[in-house]
Amino acid sequence: MEYRFKPNGVCSKEMIFNINEDNTIESLEVVGGCPGNLKGIGKLITGMKIDDVIEKLEGVQCGLKSTSCPDQIAKALKEYKNK
Repeated sequence: MEYRFKPNGVCSKEMIFNINEDNTIESLEVVGGCPGNLKGIGKLITGMKIDDVIEKLEGVQCGLKSTSCPDQIAKALKEYKNK
C-alpha cells in the first residue's frame, strides 16, 4: 500500500512509503532533503517492520532542530499505524 506523508520542520517535502500487508517497509522515496542520506535510510529500512523503524528513528534530531528526517519517518509510520 502506498502512503504519502508531508513532513514538518525539515528540508524534505514529501515521504512516499510502500508498505506490505505484514507491516514491513517495501520502499521509501523522499522528495527534497539530503538525497544521499535519505536514499541510504530508505535502503536500510527496506524489509524492516514498522515498529522496529519507529523504535530506531523516533527522537533523532538534526542540529538544533527538535526533529529530523528520520524522526519524521517515525512520525509518518506512527500516523500510518493509527489510520
